[in-house]
Amino acid sequence: MNELENSALNQTDGLPLFSDINIDHIIPLITATIKQNKALVEKLLADLTVFGWDNFVNVLDEADDHLGKLWSPVSHMNAVVSNDELREAHDACLPLFAEYGTFIGQHQGLYQAYLSISEGEEFTTLKGEQQKVITDALRDFKLAGIALSYDKKQRYGEIKQQLAALQSQFSNHVMDATLAWSKLVTDVDELAGLPESAIAAAKQAAAEKDQQGYLLTLEFPSYLPVITYAKNRQLREEVYTAFSTRASDQGPNAGEFDNSDIIEQLLALRHEIAQLLDFNNYAEYSIATKMAETPDQVINFLTDLADKSYQQASGERNEVLAFANQMDNLETLQAWDLSYYSELLKQQRYTISDEELRPYFPENRVVDGLFSVVNRLFGLEIKEQLEFDRWHKDVRFFHIYDQHETHLGSFYLDLYAREFKRGGAWMNDCRVRRRKMDGSLQLPVAYLTCNFTKPVGDQPALFTHNEVVTMFHEFGHGIHHMLTKIESSSVSGINGVPWDAVELPSQFLENWCWEPEALALISGHVETGETLPAELLEKMLAAKNYNSALMMVRQLEFSLFDFVLHHQYNAGKTGQVEAVLTEIRNKVAVITPPSFNRFQHSFSHIFAGGYAAGYYSYKWAEVLSADAFSRFEKDGIFNAETGKDFLEAILEKGGSESPMNLFKTFMGREPNTEALLRHSGIK
Repeated sequence: MNELENSALNQTDGLPLFSDINIDHIIPLITATIKQNKALVEKLLADLTVFGWDNFVNVLDEADDHLGKLWSPVSHMNAVVSNDELREAHDACLPLFAEYGTFIGQHQGLYQAYLSISEGEEFTTLKGEQQKVITDALRDFKLAGIALSYDKKQRYGEIKQQLAALQSQFSNHVMDATLAWSKLVTDVDELAGLPESAIAAAKQAAAEKDQQGYLLTLEFPSYLPVITYAKNRQLREEVYTAFSTRASDQGPNAGEFDNSDIIEQLLALRHEIAQLLDFNNYAEYSIATKMAETPDQVINFLTDLADKSYQQASGERNEVLAFANQMDNLETLQAWDLSYYSELLKQQRYTISDEELRPYFPENRVVDGLFSVVNRLFGLEIKEQLEFDRWHKDVRFFHIYDQHETHLGSFYLDLYAREFKRGGAWMNDCRVRRRKMDGSLQLPVAYLTCNFTKPVGDQPALFTHNEVVTMFHEFGHGIHHMLTKIESSSVSGINGVPWDAVELPSQFLENWCWEPEALALISGHVETGETLPAELLEKMLAAKNYNSALMMVRQLEFSLFDFVLHHQYNAGKTGQVEAVLTEIRNKVAVITPPSFNRFQHSFSHIFAGGYAAGYYSYKWAEVLSADAFSRFEKDGIFNAETGKDFLEAILEKGGSESPMNLFKTFMGREPNTEALLRHSGIK
């Protein structure tokens, strides 16, 4: 055991020692720690006669915090520098965590202890955040099946383990399918239309593989320029087909990493677990912990937005089709044509393109500008730390301080796409803010991860404006986690925040990417340092809502597909995924993808992440964020008092109060959709 006790992975007092982690230690250390935590539960229940915060809740929380800090670097590295050995160890631990979660959630003695605290004299003397921890725990006991019979509890535990394994398999298949396809182009003329930056990146990608030519992959910084700019229609179709059929029964790698059966199993198991807990379906189970109150409320919300957007979306599609017909005599728009002709029409209409803007957003200017924005809003100082242990040479690390130079938290920044890194962008917690048993304060630490175009040659990384928006989005999640003043871990930062409100700070911060006063801080030409010229800024703002209704109905298609699929699921009935997708597309989509499209097979948000019957959360929270930003529009986008109000009402409170109460504290009223539609240019 000494070797495990001395393992780099087990040194959780400071930051993770990524480079020293021994993969062979992962499974035995996680196994031993879970065993210790279980023994601690039994010991406390046997030894104590009166259960309270200090002698019980915080003792267990400290043990779970240690377990979480063991797992954090393993889980994170599996997502960003994966390899076969790490993946195997990571996946082997998932059933252990699922079983431990069930052990805790269904432990009758533990439930009774929490119940006794809620009914005891001490409860009224606890801080509000501590009371919320207790009431959330009692709710979660019920959702974990505390009231089930022995047989049903056993089945619940089996399902949770199966779900954990299946979700990891789904994610692995998407990564493997993404890596499995590439195309080496030897004649640069085939890449006509692509920006110089994309061609240079493709050449560098080939050179890194000791190949001559230009290597195209399904990683987003490679895929997006082809589908948006390539004049070669056949190439666009080939790349689109490979991308839209990843991990499915279709396309160039058909059946090799097929997620079809995994999707069916996930849906069946989710439905079964919901019914075990006396919900009619998984959608009802999902919203039991969310801001929305009923499935009908969610469906009506999404349908109402779709109704308000559909006519404008149809008009936008028709304009692109008319343009494509005028340009190249196209009678119909295929899925691989839409982005290409949309971009050409945008360039013609606004004489601006993402590539024209890219030189104005070099990495360091954007990062420094982001820090300047949050400094003006919330009085934060952000300082880079050069001495730290990292999982990859490109990773950076920063401390956040308030205006009194108090250290509030820290974050890792991992910006570039690479092999064996999960696609997309996300924030995850490395450490959570909590008051430890010895009275000291543990500060929060976040991982901020993106998949942007990396530097080519001697140039710094140059970001598209979309990538800038993504960085602001993830940093919004980051400050929600890092600026919390809460000291109870299960409601600290993003913890305990309902899933359909957790996107509020992230989408809120995106707004500054469109404000002239903020753009002066985050833009600077890579060669001259000149901020975004007024002429380009005007064009960019004019083009902001170009095809916004098309994008709106696409997101609503994803949201409704996810929610309706889980709401209407019928055990034993075949073909439901395609049937629901077709039904939703017939109602809200204005462009129907080809029959081979299998976007759902790589829809990791709902089949591998936490968004099952919850993808609507993006739109739900976008209403909150647009509405909250309307106060800044009125008061001034860098109004320090308004920033302070948002910091204190939303960011510092974490999950310690209901998001509706927090929103009303900030805005003085309940939210409405008016600001979202106005921001989106939807009439």
